[in-house]
Amino acid sequence: MEYVLRTNALTKKYKKFEALKGLSMNVPKGSIYGFVGRNGAGKTTLFRIICGLQFSTSGEFELFGTNSNDAGILKARNRMGAIVEAPSLFPEMTARENLEHQYKLLGMPNYDGISELLSLVGLENTQNKKTKNFSLGMRQRLGIAVALCGNQDFLMLDEPINGLDPQGIIEMRELILKLNREKGITFLISSHILDELAKLATYYGFIDSGKMVREMSADEIEDACHKSLKVNVSSTAALARVLDKMSLEYKILSDNDANIYARPGISELVTALDKEGCKLNSCSEQEETLEGFFISLVGGGSNE
Repeated sequence: MEYVLRTNALTKKYKKFEALKGLSMNVPKGSIYGFVGRNGAGKTTLFRIICGLQFSTSGEFELFGTNSNDAGILKARNRMGAIVEAPSLFPEMTARENLEHQYKLLGMPNYDGISELLSLVGLENTQNKKTKNFSLGMRQRLGIAVALCGNQDFLMLDEPINGLDPQGIIEMRELILKLNREKGITFLISSHILDELAKLATYYGFIDSGKMVREMSADEIEDACHKSLKVNVSSTAALARVLDKMSLEYKILSDNDANIYARPGISELVTALDKEGCKLNSCSEQEETLEGFFISLVGGGSNE
């Protein structure tokens, strides 16, 4: 598999605080990589290191196959764009003027491509409207357009839907999917809004306290977040005996509640429970969310 970004034992220390603790990760080419972690887990620190805004204390990374210690890393960075914490925009400029300014900074010979960029992010009709009068969603989309100046192959987005209203979230999601499918752009997206990230990501990296807990594909996540049947019975001890005989996977939650990770025939289950003197009070199908899976990986505490 070809990778756009690979990190190897990246560590970042601030005096007594260690933001990254030997982080190793792999972002496949063409993927939408969901970078999942609580506030303070080290996500933004990683972004800043990859962008060259900070230096790691130890470890290294590869960007488009170029090692971070090589002189060619600057050229490799020209192939990526990033929004770290918030888009850097000039509020008194229009969307077009912001893009023209970015073109000048990059030393691009003309403004060819700006109209296409504005159309790509849905801002072609903003005309003379100043950026300070844009909605948050419009500013986020303009930020992506700025990051794409130069035909980048890789975008890193730090909490791109944070603070957006429902319509803004939908527009951002559709834009990311469009850029990925039509332009082949690889994305590294950090977010704590996991249900929304689940609609986008094809790969995931779960980070906790500066350490990579686990990397998985979306298919592996789907298998891990399997459906279950939540049941309430008069005795889970009796239920366990029945399920053991039926060779079904389950988890006892309390004296009366349990999750069954299969789809047993209800009538068959009721009959078997009745023989054990146990009553089935209720049952309902459930599916573990990405958020639930993340909590199961890292626990329910906080880094703050």
